[in-house]
Amino acid sequence: MLFHVEMKVCFPHDMDAERAERLKADEKAMSQRLQREGVWRHLWRIAGQYANISIFDVESPAHLHDVLSQLPLFPFMQIEVRALCRHASSIHDDDR
Repeated sequence: MLFHVEMKVCFPHDMDAERAERLKADEKAMSQRLQREGVWRHLWRIAGQYANISIFDVESPAHLHDVLSQLPLFPFMQIEVRALCRHASSIHDDDR
């Protein structure tokens, strides 16, 4: 199943800078692993924001929840999820 996921990161203003950098590094490592595995299919930055729009390819909504909730930055994210399906007018043979 494909999902469009918008993630906005909101660190507390008083968060320790070293902790924030460590969390960002852990998040990057995990996101790159999930991309290599094909779970995190696309990742785009939203210009001017600490936010992204991503496409996830997972087995179910529950699987997506499990993946998102394991992200190091999850406690500091506002997340919007939309389920996706193929459009009848698409000229592509697959969803890639």
